[in-house]
Amino acid sequence: MKILFIGGTGTISSAITKLLAERGEELYLLNRGNRNADLPDAVKTLTADINDEAAAAEVLGDMTFDCVCDFIGFVPAQLERDHRLFKDRTRQFMYISSASAYHKPVRSYIINEGTALANPYWEYSRNKIACEDYLMKLYREQGFPVTIIRPSHTYDERSVPLGVHGDKGSWQVVKRMMLGKPVIIHGDGSSLWTMTHNSDFAQGFCGLIGNPHAIGEAFQITCDETLTWDQIYGTIADVLGVKLNAYHVSSEFLAAVSDYDYTGSLIGDKACSVVFDNSKLKKAVPEFSPKVHFEQGVRQTIEYVLAHPELQTEDPEFDRWCDKVIETLEKAKQEILSNL
Repeated sequence: MKILFIGGTGTISSAITKLLAERGEELYLLNRGNRNADLPDAVKTLTADINDEAAAAEVLGDMTFDCVCDFIGFVPAQLERDHRLFKDRTRQFMYISSASAYHKPVRSYIINEGTALANPYWEYSRNKIACEDYLMKLYREQGFPVTIIRPSHTYDERSVPLGVHGDKGSWQVVKRMMLGKPVIIHGDGSSLWTMTHNSDFAQGFCGLIGNPHAIGEAFQITCDETLTWDQIYGTIADVLGVKLNAYHVSSEFLAAVSDYDYTGSLIGDKACSVVFDNSKLKKAVPEFSPKVHFEQGVRQTIEYVLAHPELQTEDPEFDRWCDKVIETLEKAKQEILSNL
């Protein structure tokens, strides 16, 4: 097949790019060329900023595709542009939405594609819902061949997946673990979550490309393994060979006292217990069978990050914020206890 990715080098898309190249598909990436150095040799690149519609149209020329996928569309205006560019160029248009779009607060911890979409806590998720609505309207009214993809927490070897971290990523939390410092875990650590390795995601995604059962449909793609947040952080500590010094803080408190967007990322997503039912995907893609358990995947990630200092981004501001939160709560506890 002849396939075009808008983006193609991010956490989710990089594994798909690699898998399609291994399968011998004719794959093009349309992006600005900033992260193309490690692409498989067979992958072709089209260099343009998709946000410059005229430049993108010029680079595309008269090319047509079996499938086009947008990995970097966040608001409806970007999908309107995609429709203008690709409505006569592709037999399938795949859009990466988000499982965070599912109804919050959750009505049931079992999540499938029929779960309602609503998230009053996170603008990111509301924009994804609006993008889905726009694309499905095009499908219903014009037959635009849409497939919606909803990933949840997907990770690769470049960053350790966590729930609470600063703007510069998760390394500072890993460093706190290694130093034996308290590590903030949202809630009481018992809520349920799913971590998906990007190689497993790629398997499900590739099975939907050119799949006639995927047109006009939405699919979530996640691992089948369910873990508590305490298990997630505990596994990371075990791989590091250190003892976890967990410090549990309510998500509501974290959202209230922080400039970080914990209202969206926690209350609107990670603080909710969820178990994903992938039955619909497995019916459409029978070969989909996630193989990378979290212990295995995060071990690969930690080994890679420790071997690549350029991925060890320091975040002293977040480190100080963690210390301040913990110190404040400990003082408050002591005051309450002394007054009992």
